[in-house]
Amino acid sequence: MNRYKKLSHVIYYHNYHIVWTPKYRYRVLEGVLKDLLDNDIRMLCEWKGAEVLELSIQRDHVHMIVSVPPRVSISELTGTVKGKTAIKIFKSYPALKKKPYWGNHFWSRGYCSSTIGLDEEKIRKYIQYQEDKSNKKKPNNSILASFRGQLLKPPSQKVDYLFASWYRKAAK
Repeated sequence: MNRYKKLSHVIYYHNYHIVWTPKYRYRVLEGVLKDLLDNDIRMLCEWKGAEVLELSIQRDHVHMIVSVPPRVSISELTGTVKGKTAIKIFKSYPALKKKPYWGNHFWSRGYCSSTIGLDEEKIRKYIQYQEDKSNKKKPNNSILASFRGQLLKPPSQKVDYLFASWYRKAAK
């Protein structure tokens, strides 16, 4: 596999490991919400021209290895992904927004980002190990108890038009 990617005037190898968490690191990223996020993160990265190499959504954080073209900054990509997914989550599950500790913010303010060089394989194994390790733990559903009815329902069709319109613009 060739590591380097090409655009019209540049050859690059920009792989990043990015990690971010929900606000207060609540364990809500499971079930339907996890599937929704997986799909939307991949779609938004594609829209920005980035390629998701690995994506692992744990109950309380998200790991992503992504190849980013030089014209897109990491802060721009992460801000877009976190912002657009938060909007869609709150539109799909309005009960989450009503809790006093969420407000209008689903994700915590920051994120962790590091470049990947020769140790890419070690980082991939670490992310996969995290997923295996978290699957062995007992689930803690105390936080999800109040959202149980809302998270089992699929998101409304009204929310999908947001992503469809952004995706159509990017495809032109």
